[in-house]
Amino acid sequence: MMTLNGLQGRSIREAYVQASSFLKEQEVQDAAVCAELLLQHFLGWTRSMLLLSWQDSFPAEREEEWYALVKRKANGEPVQYIIGETDFYGITLHVEPGVLIPRPETELLVESVLEEADKIGTPLTFADIGTGSGAIPIAMACNRSDWRVYASDISPAALAIARSNAVRCGVQNRVTFLEGDLLRPFIEGRIAVDVLVSNPPYIPARDIPSLQPEVRLYEPHLALIGDEADGLGLYRRITAQLAELPKQPTIVGFEVGMGQAEAVAAMLRSCAEWDEVRLIRDLAGIDRHVMAVRKSK
Repeated sequence: MMTLNGLQGRSIREAYVQASSFLKEQEVQDAAVCAELLLQHFLGWTRSMLLLSWQDSFPAEREEEWYALVKRKANGEPVQYIIGETDFYGITLHVEPGVLIPRPETELLVESVLEEADKIGTPLTFADIGTGSGAIPIAMACNRSDWRVYASDISPAALAIARSNAVRCGVQNRVTFLEGDLLRPFIEGRIAVDVLVSNPPYIPARDIPSLQPEVRLYEPHLALIGDEADGLGLYRRITAQLAELPKQPTIVGFEVGMGQAEAVAAMLRSCAEWDEVRLIRDLAGIDRHVMAVRKSK
């Protein structure tokens, strides 16, 4: 079994190869990618700087610091939490254990909503329910400067991270963050919303033990567990609350778990009149998003 030691006189590339091989032996997924991200973070370099400096000497005096990072990854901690950031739809966000790490599948939700909303052709009011790190509304604000963007979350810790990300991305004056349970801040504030999006917790509590350790042990269960039974509890509550909004949204988009799309689509069809309710597949061919659209006035 490979061990981590002996970087005196070694190059940065040799440190990378050693860490990558060690992580692979520990059955870490995408071990090479993780090793490279950790090394960029450790050295404070961009990827291009790293590649240009492969043959430079590794700073041996920081060997133990480097090994500590690699071992955190080997023990299952998400690399995004270790380095403190992740990329999402062209922006870089700060993430820590208080928020779920944004997934690539959610970028498809953003893309699909933007495409559908552009058919309306006027400045819109957008709301993200259960915003977490703020990935979705910040991406919307960055891509549609004329929209009025809101985001809500029940977690004060998550909202603090989301607000800091809005500042980081320069849209702090264009995203309004509201603390509250699901649609309650919009209902009580009489805020009319044109486009409503949510990627709520949807994993049944009974399935948590079967999740990958990276998710089960490190990501916030508040952002993972939908309910004890089928994981669809929050979708039921959101669709029931739609009728209490001051006006019905023109577009509603949900991200869902595997095998949940048809049930969520049925909830949307039963709660309001839509011109279209469709399922959107992710790159793996899984029905990952449900979108309801009202085209008629």
